[in-house]
Amino acid sequence: MGASGFWDHQDKAQVLVTELRQLNLGLKPLNELIAGADDLGALLELAEEDDSGESEEEIRSTIGSLEQQFAEVELQAMMARPEDAFGAYVEIQAGEGGTDASDWAAMLLRMYQRWAEDRGFETELLEMSEAEEAGIRNAVLCIRGPYVYGQLKGETGNHRLIRISPFDAAGRRQTSFAAVDVTPELADDFEVDIDWDKDVREDIFRSSGAGGQHVNKTSSAIRLTHLATNVVVQCQNERSQHKNRAAARKMLVAKLYQIESDRREAEDAAKRGQKSRIGFGGETIRSYVIHPESYVKDNRSGYKTGTPQTVLDGKLDPFIEAYLRWALGNQD
Repeated sequence: MGASGFWDHQDKAQVLVTELRQLNLGLKPLNELIAGADDLGALLELAEEDDSGESEEEIRSTIGSLEQQFAEVELQAMMARPEDAFGAYVEIQAGEGGTDASDWAAMLLRMYQRWAEDRGFETELLEMSEAEEAGIRNAVLCIRGPYVYGQLKGETGNHRLIRISPFDAAGRRQTSFAAVDVTPELADDFEVDIDWDKDVREDIFRSSGAGGQHVNKTSSAIRLTHLATNVVVQCQNERSQHKNRAAARKMLVAKLYQIESDRREAEDAAKRGQKSRIGFGGETIRSYVIHPESYVKDNRSGYKTGTPQTVLDGKLDPFIEAYLRWALGNQD
């Protein structure tokens, strides 16, 4: 990168910059852990000559910090696929349950937004269709940050909510479903074999829903349909038709990449006699129970907590780690 003329070829330079960024994401925490271990060694040597006990307290503190760093490095090591380091598209769609399901889909959208905000990740709402009475029919949220896809890929599947319905005058218990699908936001230079003129149908329409006065005045929203697979994506977040088209194309590339990745994974799983990745709208992966009991349980790893509101406020890390460990164990 320090060579003269490096930036003369912008596309090639950007590929290398991205590669360097990804390498540093893996190397930086390892280097910090190694440096911390060296510091611990020096503290142990000092403690042999220190009778005050102060060194022992510092050693305990350093060990605690190193244990936390090691846990983070170990978790990152579980996200070894190249796409794990990228951002992610999180698609949420209301399922069975009527108005409660639409409200549940909106609660899940807020949960992922809060999770991202807690980590300082960038979020962009690319698509959202509001329901008639409450909540949303569907939404697509893009979250950008290191290893977002690696952390959220286990969220794909059906999420079930059991509670007393706030929309039922009789106060009856209601079970609602919403489907989540997570795909990686691939790098701008990532290519797939698509003939955009022949393989994809493009529909242009007026945006709808929240977004300001401009939303319904111009035909700027873009819907793309990949004819061979019938995969459909759309974007209406921007005023610009050009920007919506670019965003929709990136989403479509990510979807097609995920389909091919799932196909290969399914073949590998079949050879091992195991079940492959749960697809969008597949079996229920997690249950959120607010009544009559109060808990959230992941149906794959078995991890369970008795504080559903904390989870709905975006505290997903224990579930993320439990899933990654479960998935790693199933690869053996």
